[in-house]
Amino acid sequence: MSSWAIVAVLGIVIWGIVESIRARAGIITDEYGNQKLGERTDDRSAAELEAARRELAELKDRVKVLERIATDAHSGEAREQARITAEIEALRGIPAASKEEPGQ
Repeated sequence: MSSWAIVAVLGIVIWGIVESIRARAGIITDEYGNQKLGERTDDRSAAELEAARRELAELKDRVKVLERIATDAHSGEAREQARITAEIEALRGIPAASKEEPGQ
């Protein structure tokens, strides 16, 4: 068997594997060659799919909130606010008489 024949057989086998995976996933090709997700033939109902979509949307919203919480504390503006707050608190702890310089 020549090397070109081996390449051809290998290409046909890989093409067959790809097509079987597409078929299992429900991907179909229309008359224009465009691939799209076809109707699923498993036992999931439309109500279950809609419930899963709603849950996914809710989880995406939760992730957005968590990302905002995680990144807001580490922004430059948040650090500046924390520095100013710490400075104000430090000044509150110092009595008014000791604010004056000791040589005056």
